[in-house]
Amino acid sequence: MAYTYDRLLEGTTIDDADKRVRAALMEKGFGVLTEIDVQATMKKKIDRDMDGYRILGACNPNMAWEAIGLEARIGAMLPCNVILREVEGGTEVSAVDPVASMAAVDNAELHKVAGQVQEMLKSAVDAA
Repeated sequence: MAYTYDRLLEGTTIDDADKRVRAALMEKGFGVLTEIDVQATMKKKIDRDMDGYRILGACNPNMAWEAIGLEARIGAMLPCNVILREVEGGTEVSAVDPVASMAAVDNAELHKVAGQVQEMLKSAVDAA
């Protein structure tokens, strides 16, 4: 089972991809709560060089509210991470598949919410 939905933004820098992804997420009702510059963190913490790699913690407040109402501890799996990764030819965008990540939770109503979020994230990645 795939755990991410991926798209290559050909010829796009990570900074331009970041702007496009944030705008597309906003259009789908997501905000970015957290950002981790993995490239800078690895250099600072362990003096290792790597290509650009960012993790955006995206959240749709309405969907999060619904999920938390169904499963109080589901916050351990939130927010929905979207990564931007410099690769040959551009920047790869990968969004977590909430259906895959929530599969371990035995709650059919939560799975419905995860399916809705999955479609919203896919749509945002496709629009970026």
